[in-house]
Amino acid sequence: MKKGQMVGARLPVGLVRELEFIEEVEQADRSTTVRRLLAKAVREWKLEHYARQYGDGKLTMARAARDAGVSLWELMEYVRGRKVAVQYDLEDLRQDLDTISENFAHPSGDHERGTANVHSNG
Repeated sequence: MKKGQMVGARLPVGLVRELEFIEEVEQADRSTTVRRLLAKAVREWKLEHYARQYGDGKLTMARAARDAGVSLWELMEYVRGRKVAVQYDLEDLRQDLDTISENFAHPSGDHERGTANVHSNG
């Protein structure tokens, strides 16, 4: 079984120099450094994307957190720090409570099974 897939990319010289600096500081090889940085960037992108979906009223807070692969509290903190408009009503509360109940019943969560689709509130 393969552990991963090889991905190649052409990088600007300045970015390669930055990678070399990080490799030296972290005492890690190129592959490890790129994997760590990419994982961090993907996580940040997902937080930003799903916070925006929440702010646009397309997802409840709990659904956005689940799809982003973070805790409800972490997304709340992220949203608060970026001053995303809060879209919350009684129906959202009901949906969030249902989602939280589902997560307690099935703690692995959908995001770990690779499903991070945008769902509407309707």
